[in-house]
Amino acid sequence: MTRLLLSLVATAALVGGTACRKPPAAEASAQPAQGSATPQAATPAQPAIPEPIKPVPATLPDVIARVNGQPVTKVDFDRLIKNMEMSAGQPVPAERRDEIFRKAIDQLVTYTVLSQEVKARNVSVADAEIESNLGEMRKQFPTEQEFQKALSTRGMTLDKLRSDARVDMAINKMMETELASQPEATDAQVREFYDKNPDKFKQDEQVRASHILIPVDQKADAATKEKARARAESLAKQAKGGADFAKLAKENSSDGSAAQGGDLNFMQRGQTVANFDKALFSMQPGQISDVVETEFGFHIIKVTEKKPATTVPFEQVSPRIRDYLTEQQKQTKAQAFIEELKKKAKIEVLV
Repeated sequence: MTRLLLSLVATAALVGGTACRKPPAAEASAQPAQGSATPQAATPAQPAIPEPIKPVPATLPDVIARVNGQPVTKVDFDRLIKNMEMSAGQPVPAERRDEIFRKAIDQLVTYTVLSQEVKARNVSVADAEIESNLGEMRKQFPTEQEFQKALSTRGMTLDKLRSDARVDMAINKMMETELASQPEATDAQVREFYDKNPDKFKQDEQVRASHILIPVDQKADAATKEKARARAESLAKQAKGGADFAKLAKENSSDGSAAQGGDLNFMQRGQTVANFDKALFSMQPGQISDVVETEFGFHIIKVTEKKPATTVPFEQVSPRIRDYLTEQQKQTKAQAFIEELKKKAKIEVLV
Protein backbone atom coordinates (compact mmCIF):
# COMPACT_ATOMS: atom_id res chain seq x y z
CA MET A 1 0.00 0.00 0.00
CA THR A 2 3.08 2.22 -0.25
CA ARG A 3 4.42 4.54 -2.90
CA LEU A 4 7.77 2.75 -3.20
CA LEU A 5 6.65 -0.65 -4.55
CA LEU A 6 8.69 -0.20 -7.72
CA SER A 7 9.52 -3.86 -8.36
CA LEU A 8 12.94 -2.82 -9.60
CA VAL A 9 14.11 -6.43 -9.70
CA ALA A 10 11.70 -7.20 -12.53
CA THR A 11 13.98 -5.45 -15.00
CA ALA A 12 16.90 -7.64 -13.99
CA ALA A 13 15.14 -11.01 -14.25
CA LEU A 14 15.93 -13.47 -17.04
CA VAL A 15 13.52 -16.33 -17.69
CA GLY A 16 14.34 -19.62 -19.38
CA GLY A 17 12.00 -22.25 -20.79
CA THR A 18 11.63 -25.47 -22.76
CA ALA A 19 10.29 -26.02 -26.25
CA CYS A 20 7.10 -27.95 -25.53
CA ARG A 21 5.44 -26.02 -22.71
CA LYS A 22 2.79 -23.42 -23.43
CA PRO A 23 3.88 -19.81 -22.86
CA PRO A 24 2.51 -18.12 -19.71
CA ALA A 25 -0.37 -15.71 -20.20
CA ALA A 26 0.61 -12.04 -20.26
CA GLU A 27 -0.69 -9.60 -17.69
CA ALA A 28 -3.97 -8.20 -18.95
CA SER A 29 -3.81 -4.78 -17.35
CA ALA A 30 -1.75 -2.39 -15.30
CA GLN A 31 -3.84 -2.78 -12.16
CA PRO A 32 -6.39 -5.22 -10.67
CA ALA A 33 -10.03 -4.48 -11.28
CA GLN A 34 -11.85 -2.14 -8.93
CA GLY A 35 -15.54 -1.97 -8.08
CA SER A 36 -17.82 -1.59 -5.10
CA ALA A 37 -20.91 -3.70 -4.74
CA THR A 38 -24.38 -2.57 -3.71
CA PRO A 39 -25.20 -4.90 -0.79
CA GLN A 40 -28.95 -4.71 -1.29
CA ALA A 41 -28.62 -6.06 -4.83
CA ALA A 42 -26.26 -8.90 -3.93
CA THR A 43 -28.10 -12.23 -3.93
CA PRO A 44 -26.93 -15.69 -5.06
CA ALA A 45 -29.09 -15.37 -8.20
CA GLN A 46 -28.39 -11.70 -8.92
CA PRO A 47 -24.79 -10.41 -8.85
CA ALA A 48 -24.07 -7.07 -7.21
CA ILE A 49 -24.02 -4.08 -9.57
CA PRO A 50 -20.78 -2.05 -9.43
CA GLU A 51 -21.13 1.66 -8.82
CA PRO A 52 -20.25 3.76 -11.88
CA ILE A 53 -16.70 5.04 -11.86
CA LYS A 54 -16.32 8.82 -11.85
CA PRO A 55 -14.40 9.93 -14.96
CA VAL A 56 -10.89 11.30 -14.43
CA PRO A 57 -10.19 14.56 -16.32
CA ALA A 58 -7.83 14.40 -19.27
CA THR A 59 -5.63 17.06 -17.66
CA LEU A 60 -4.90 16.81 -13.94
CA PRO A 61 -4.04 19.70 -11.62
CA ASP A 62 -0.73 19.84 -9.74
CA VAL A 63 -2.58 18.78 -6.56
CA ILE A 64 -5.09 15.98 -7.06
CA ALA A 65 -6.11 15.42 -3.44
CA ARG A 66 -5.48 16.59 0.13
CA VAL A 67 -5.27 14.54 3.31
CA ASN A 68 -5.63 16.64 6.44
CA GLY A 69 -4.39 19.53 4.32
CA GLN A 70 -1.33 17.68 3.00
CA PRO A 71 -1.26 17.68 -0.82
CA VAL A 72 -1.24 14.53 -2.95
CA THR A 73 0.60 15.67 -6.06
CA LYS A 74 0.32 14.94 -9.76
CA VAL A 75 4.07 14.24 -9.76
CA ASP A 76 3.60 11.28 -7.42
CA PHE A 77 0.52 10.16 -9.35
CA ASP A 78 2.39 10.20 -12.67
CA ARG A 79 5.26 8.22 -11.11
CA LEU A 80 2.86 5.59 -9.76
CA ILE A 81 1.10 5.19 -13.11
CA LYS A 82 4.44 4.90 -14.91
CA ASN A 83 5.56 2.15 -12.55
CA MET A 84 2.26 0.29 -13.01
CA GLU A 85 2.68 0.42 -16.78
CA MET A 86 6.29 -0.75 -16.61
CA SER A 87 5.36 -3.66 -14.33
CA ALA A 88 2.50 -4.66 -16.67
CA GLY A 89 4.59 -4.16 -19.79
CA GLN A 90 1.94 -2.04 -21.47
CA PRO A 91 0.19 1.33 -21.18
CA VAL A 92 -2.99 1.69 -19.14
CA PRO A 93 -5.78 0.37 -21.42
CA ALA A 94 -7.91 3.28 -22.61
CA GLU A 95 -11.15 1.50 -21.69
CA ARG A 96 -9.95 1.08 -18.10
CA ARG A 97 -8.29 4.46 -17.64
CA ASP A 98 -10.84 5.87 -15.19
CA GLU A 99 -10.92 2.65 -13.15
CA ILE A 100 -7.14 2.36 -12.87
CA PHE A 101 -6.56 6.07 -12.27
CA ARG A 102 -9.16 6.13 -9.47
CA LYS A 103 -7.46 3.14 -7.86
CA ALA A 104 -4.08 4.88 -8.10
CA ILE A 105 -5.45 8.05 -6.49
CA ASP A 106 -6.90 5.98 -3.66
CA GLN A 107 -3.55 4.25 -3.15
CA LEU A 108 -1.77 7.60 -2.86
CA VAL A 109 -4.40 8.89 -0.44
CA THR A 110 -4.05 5.74 1.66
CA TYR A 111 -0.26 6.06 1.61
CA THR A 112 -0.53 9.63 2.85
CA VAL A 113 -2.91 8.64 5.64
CA LEU A 114 -0.53 5.89 6.75
CA SER A 115 2.55 8.12 6.56
CA GLN A 116 0.79 10.71 8.72
CA GLU A 117 -0.09 8.05 11.29
CA VAL A 118 3.55 6.91 11.34
CA LYS A 119 4.62 10.45 12.19
CA ALA A 120 1.94 10.76 14.86
CA ARG A 121 3.22 7.56 16.51
CA ASN A 122 6.89 8.53 16.14
CA VAL A 123 7.74 5.26 14.37
CA SER A 124 11.38 5.42 13.36
CA VAL A 125 13.68 3.38 11.13
CA ALA A 126 17.44 3.25 11.65
CA ASP A 127 19.66 4.45 8.81
CA ALA A 128 21.40 1.08 8.82
CA GLU A 129 18.09 -0.68 8.08
CA ILE A 130 17.44 1.60 5.14
CA GLU A 131 20.91 1.13 3.68
CA SER A 132 20.55 -2.63 4.08
CA ASN A 133 17.23 -2.46 2.20
CA LEU A 134 18.79 -0.44 -0.63
CA GLY A 135 21.70 -2.86 -0.69
CA GLU A 136 19.33 -5.75 -1.34
CA MET A 137 17.80 -3.82 -4.24
CA ARG A 138 21.24 -3.14 -5.72
CA LYS A 139 22.11 -6.85 -5.62
CA GLN A 140 19.37 -7.57 -8.15
CA PHE A 141 21.29 -5.65 -10.82
CA PRO A 142 24.55 -6.71 -12.46
CA THR A 143 26.11 -3.25 -12.11
CA GLU A 144 25.57 0.03 -10.28
CA GLN A 145 25.00 1.61 -13.69
CA GLU A 146 22.06 -0.72 -14.36
CA PHE A 147 20.62 0.09 -10.95
CA GLN A 148 20.87 3.84 -11.59
CA LYS A 149 19.34 3.35 -15.04
CA ALA A 150 16.34 1.54 -13.52
CA LEU A 151 15.85 4.41 -11.07
CA SER A 152 16.05 6.99 -13.84
CA THR A 153 13.59 5.08 -16.01
CA ARG A 154 11.07 5.23 -13.19
CA GLY A 155 11.64 8.93 -12.52
CA MET A 156 13.42 8.23 -9.22
CA THR A 157 16.64 9.45 -7.66
CA LEU A 158 18.62 7.61 -5.01
CA ASP A 159 17.72 10.26 -2.43
CA LYS A 160 14.04 9.94 -3.29
CA LEU A 161 14.24 6.16 -3.12
CA ARG A 162 15.95 6.38 0.28
CA SER A 163 13.29 8.82 1.54
CA ASP A 164 10.42 6.62 0.32
CA ALA A 165 12.10 3.53 1.78
CA ARG A 166 12.21 5.19 5.20
CA VAL A 167 8.46 5.86 5.12
CA ASP A 168 7.65 2.44 3.65
CA MET A 169 9.63 0.62 6.32
CA ALA A 170 8.09 2.72 9.07
CA ILE A 171 4.61 1.90 7.77
CA ASN A 172 5.51 -1.78 7.69
CA LYS A 173 6.70 -1.59 11.30
CA MET A 174 3.47 0.08 12.34
CA MET A 175 1.36 -2.53 10.55
CA GLU A 176 3.37 -5.38 12.08
CA THR A 177 2.69 -3.92 15.52
CA GLU A 178 -1.04 -3.63 14.78
CA LEU A 179 -1.22 -7.24 13.54
CA ALA A 180 1.03 -8.80 16.18
CA SER A 181 -1.93 -9.74 18.37
CA GLN A 182 -3.78 -11.52 15.56
CA PRO A 183 -3.94 -15.23 16.54
CA GLU A 184 -3.31 -18.09 14.16
CA ALA A 185 -6.25 -19.77 12.49
CA THR A 186 -7.69 -22.45 14.76
CA ASP A 187 -7.67 -26.18 14.12
CA ALA A 188 -11.44 -26.02 13.57
CA GLN A 189 -11.10 -23.27 10.95
CA VAL A 190 -8.39 -25.20 9.12
CA ARG A 191 -10.47 -28.38 9.06
CA GLU A 192 -13.58 -26.53 7.94
CA PHE A 193 -11.73 -24.91 5.05
CA TYR A 194 -10.38 -28.28 3.90
CA ASP A 195 -13.79 -29.97 4.09
CA LYS A 196 -15.61 -27.14 2.31
CA ASN A 197 -13.10 -26.78 -0.54
CA PRO A 198 -12.38 -30.29 -1.83
CA ASP A 199 -11.63 -29.06 -5.35
CA LYS A 200 -8.69 -27.02 -4.08
CA PHE A 201 -6.91 -30.17 -2.92
CA LYS A 202 -7.35 -32.35 -5.98
CA GLN A 203 -4.10 -33.12 -7.73
CA ASP A 204 -4.46 -34.02 -11.40
CA GLU A 205 -2.68 -36.92 -13.03
CA GLN A 206 1.00 -36.10 -13.56
CA VAL A 207 3.52 -37.55 -15.96
CA ARG A 208 7.28 -37.26 -15.83
CA ALA A 209 9.01 -37.48 -19.16
CA SER A 210 12.14 -36.74 -21.11
CA HIS A 211 12.33 -35.67 -24.73
CA ILE A 212 14.67 -35.06 -27.62
CA LEU A 213 13.90 -32.09 -29.85
CA ILE A 214 15.03 -31.71 -33.43
CA PRO A 215 13.93 -28.17 -34.21
CA VAL A 216 12.59 -26.95 -37.54
CA ASP A 217 11.01 -23.65 -38.48
CA GLN A 218 7.34 -23.96 -39.38
CA LYS A 219 8.04 -21.83 -42.45
CA ALA A 220 10.87 -24.07 -43.63
CA ASP A 221 10.59 -25.71 -47.04
CA ALA A 222 9.56 -29.33 -47.45
CA ALA A 223 13.12 -30.58 -47.98
CA THR A 224 14.36 -29.00 -44.74
CA LYS A 225 11.43 -30.42 -42.78
CA GLU A 226 11.95 -33.87 -44.27
CA LYS A 227 15.63 -33.80 -43.32
CA ALA A 228 14.78 -32.91 -39.72
CA ARG A 229 12.10 -35.60 -39.58
CA ALA A 230 14.50 -38.23 -40.91
CA ARG A 231 17.02 -37.34 -38.21
CA ALA A 232 14.31 -37.54 -35.53
CA GLU A 233 13.13 -40.93 -36.82
CA SER A 234 16.70 -42.21 -36.72
CA LEU A 235 17.03 -41.13 -33.09
CA ALA A 236 13.66 -42.66 -32.21
CA LYS A 237 14.79 -45.96 -33.72
CA GLN A 238 18.00 -45.86 -31.68
CA ALA A 239 16.11 -45.07 -28.48
CA LYS A 240 13.61 -47.87 -29.02
CA GLY A 241 16.49 -50.19 -29.82
CA GLY A 242 17.93 -49.74 -26.34
CA ALA A 243 20.28 -46.77 -26.70
CA ASP A 244 20.70 -44.57 -23.62
CA PHE A 245 17.93 -41.99 -23.98
CA ALA A 246 19.58 -39.42 -21.71
CA LYS A 247 22.83 -39.69 -23.70
CA LEU A 248 20.96 -39.26 -26.98
CA ALA A 249 19.23 -36.18 -25.59
CA LYS A 250 22.44 -34.59 -24.33
CA GLU A 251 24.15 -35.15 -27.69
CA ASN A 252 21.28 -34.32 -30.06
CA SER A 253 18.46 -32.36 -28.45
CA SER A 254 18.17 -28.62 -29.15
CA ASP A 255 16.28 -27.74 -25.99
CA GLY A 256 17.04 -26.31 -22.56
CA SER A 257 16.41 -29.73 -21.04
CA ALA A 258 19.23 -31.40 -23.00
CA ALA A 259 21.77 -30.87 -20.21
CA GLN A 260 19.48 -32.90 -17.91
CA GLY A 261 19.22 -35.73 -20.41
CA GLY A 262 15.96 -34.31 -21.75
CA ASP A 263 14.20 -34.53 -18.38
CA LEU A 264 11.14 -32.24 -18.19
CA ASN A 265 10.11 -33.24 -14.67
CA PHE A 266 6.41 -33.78 -13.86
CA MET A 267 3.71 -32.19 -16.02
CA GLN A 268 -0.08 -32.02 -15.88
CA ARG A 269 -2.52 -32.05 -18.78
CA GLY A 270 -2.60 -28.80 -20.67
CA GLN A 271 0.90 -27.65 -19.69
CA THR A 272 2.38 -28.58 -23.06
CA VAL A 273 1.32 -27.91 -26.65
CA ALA A 274 -1.50 -30.07 -28.00
CA ASN A 275 0.33 -32.79 -29.95
CA PHE A 276 2.97 -33.21 -27.27
CA ASP A 277 0.28 -33.34 -24.57
CA LYS A 278 -1.74 -35.97 -26.45
CA ALA A 279 1.28 -38.25 -26.89
CA LEU A 280 2.52 -37.70 -23.34
CA PHE A 281 -0.69 -38.81 -21.64
CA SER A 282 -1.31 -41.77 -23.96
CA MET A 283 1.92 -43.52 -22.91
CA GLN A 284 2.97 -45.68 -19.97
CA PRO A 285 6.23 -45.50 -17.99
CA GLY A 286 9.12 -46.88 -20.01
CA GLN A 287 7.45 -46.25 -23.37
CA ILE A 288 9.14 -44.24 -26.09
CA SER A 289 7.01 -42.41 -28.62
CA ASP A 290 7.17 -42.31 -32.38
CA VAL A 291 8.19 -38.93 -33.77
CA VAL A 292 5.80 -36.23 -32.57
CA GLU A 293 5.54 -33.02 -34.60
CA THR A 294 4.75 -29.69 -32.91
CA GLU A 295 5.29 -26.03 -33.70
CA PHE A 296 8.80 -26.38 -32.24
CA GLY A 297 9.89 -29.24 -34.49
CA PHE A 298 10.10 -33.03 -34.05
CA HIS A 299 10.16 -34.71 -30.63
CA ILE A 300 10.90 -38.17 -29.29
CA ILE A 301 9.29 -38.58 -25.88
CA LYS A 302 10.08 -41.08 -23.15
CA VAL A 303 7.69 -41.38 -20.20
CA THR A 304 9.56 -42.24 -17.01
CA GLU A 305 6.92 -42.02 -14.26
CA LYS A 306 3.20 -41.45 -13.71
CA LYS A 307 1.27 -40.19 -10.71
CA PRO A 308 -2.49 -40.82 -10.73
CA ALA A 309 -4.99 -38.11 -9.85
CA THR A 310 -5.46 -37.88 -6.11
CA THR A 311 -6.72 -35.75 -3.24
CA VAL A 312 -3.94 -34.35 -1.09
CA PRO A 313 -4.38 -35.62 2.51
CA PHE A 314 -5.46 -33.11 5.15
CA GLU A 315 -2.35 -33.74 7.24
CA GLN A 316 -0.13 -32.81 4.32
CA VAL A 317 -1.79 -29.47 3.55
CA SER A 318 -3.03 -28.33 6.96
CA PRO A 319 0.08 -26.20 7.70
CA ARG A 320 -0.37 -24.33 4.42
CA ILE A 321 -4.09 -23.88 5.05
CA ARG A 322 -3.34 -22.50 8.50
CA ASP A 323 -0.82 -20.04 7.03
CA TYR A 324 -3.28 -19.02 4.33
CA LEU A 325 -6.19 -18.46 6.71
CA THR A 326 -4.00 -16.62 9.22
CA GLU A 327 -2.75 -14.34 6.46
CA GLN A 328 -6.32 -13.70 5.27
CA GLN A 329 -7.36 -12.77 8.79
CA LYS A 330 -4.38 -10.42 9.09
CA GLN A 331 -5.30 -8.78 5.80
CA THR A 332 -8.87 -8.29 6.99
CA LYS A 333 -7.63 -6.72 10.22
CA ALA A 334 -5.14 -4.54 8.34
CA GLN A 335 -7.83 -3.31 5.97
CA ALA A 336 -10.15 -2.49 8.87
CA PHE A 337 -7.32 -0.56 10.56
CA ILE A 338 -6.62 1.42 7.38
CA GLU A 339 -10.30 2.18 6.78
CA GLU A 340 -10.64 3.44 10.34
CA LEU A 341 -7.69 5.80 9.84
CA LYS A 342 -9.23 7.06 6.60
CA LYS A 343 -12.57 7.70 8.31
CA LYS A 344 -10.84 9.91 10.88
CA ALA A 345 -8.89 11.84 8.25
CA LYS A 346 -10.15 14.78 6.24
CA ILE A 347 -9.79 13.53 2.68
CA GLU A 348 -10.49 15.80 -0.29
CA VAL A 349 -10.19 14.32 -3.78
CA LEU A 350 -10.00 17.27 -6.15
CA VAL A 351 -10.55 15.49 -9.46
